[in-house]
Amino acid sequence: MFHTYLTILVPAVVAFVITLVATKFIIGYMREAGITVTDHNKARKVELPGGGGIAVALGFTIGLLAYIFGSSFNLYTPVVSLLELFAVLTAVLLITISGFLDELVFRGKITRLTVTKDRKDTKRGLKQWQRPLLTLVGALPFIAINAGISTIDVPFLGSVSFGLFYPLLIIPLAVIFVSNAFNLLGGFDGIASGSALVLSGAMLLYGLLFSNYIGVLLSGVLFATILAFFLFHVYPAKIIPGDSFTFGVGAALLGIMVLSNMEAFGVIIFLPWFVEFFLHMRKRFKVTDLGIRRADGTLASQYGKKIYSWTHLIMNMKHCKEWEVSLYMWGIELVFVALAFGLKFLNLL
Repeated sequence: MFHTYLTILVPAVVAFVITLVATKFIIGYMREAGITVTDHNKARKVELPGGGGIAVALGFTIGLLAYIFGSSFNLYTPVVSLLELFAVLTAVLLITISGFLDELVFRGKITRLTVTKDRKDTKRGLKQWQRPLLTLVGALPFIAINAGISTIDVPFLGSVSFGLFYPLLIIPLAVIFVSNAFNLLGGFDGIASGSALVLSGAMLLYGLLFSNYIGVLLSGVLFATILAFFLFHVYPAKIIPGDSFTFGVGAALLGIMVLSNMEAFGVIIFLPWFVEFFLHMRKRFKVTDLGIRRADGTLASQYGKKIYSWTHLIMNMKHCKEWEVSLYMWGIELVFVALAFGLKFLNLL
């Protein structure tokens, strides 16, 4: 009982506190450094500091290091591979740094502007083709330790063995896809952090129900970390999560799926982002999920009745304020979580 509860609770609490403190610091630091993003969804022009993913990566890292510390000083005997934990930490840190590069919009000749409808001052960092290449670094730690089990339970097909294709091909492609797809939904207060809470919470519940300790440890620490950040990102947001957040959280979620053999469950709960990816692809990814503010404070899709994002569908179904768009998106994700658990209990996963 001591190991089961305290070795999960203590790292989670440490992660929560560190993220809370780090986010407060990042808000002030990034604002002073001029690393800000214009919030177009408000009635007045608001400049919000970016780089929120750095605080999340720091909290997640120190939270897991708290578990590793207890093991190293013989406070308990670890039941998970410390090598795997360090691989997750390295992956999250590497890909967070890559994401942060996209948020560093320098003043002067190297500053680029992406002109979009009603968003002429939307700043962009990395070019579209550079992002997949940079997110690939997040796969290197998993490849190095030959992470995961190459035999996966595929829904409706049963167990399928992928052999060396799993660590050398499937994991790198998965890291690129998950991190970049998760990055597609982030234009509204709380939408990215709230969705990440739902995803990590679902994985935490899965681990608890099916006695998967490393899944509980990783998802518990991630959930606590995101919860602390969510307090600053929920409407009205005080900070922008940015690519450093979406890339880093994407890598952490994939790490949980791989190391806890939760791939099939993870694919189902991640289906909304598969849909988002293909919706964006229809427009060759030259599309934004942002809306146009009406006089009454509600948001309208800038593409009319055409749907290139879940948010466009939500805004076309109902005149929503910003916080309502995020709320509906969380609800959509909860539906897929319920579907995944339903399939699991029917032994279809």
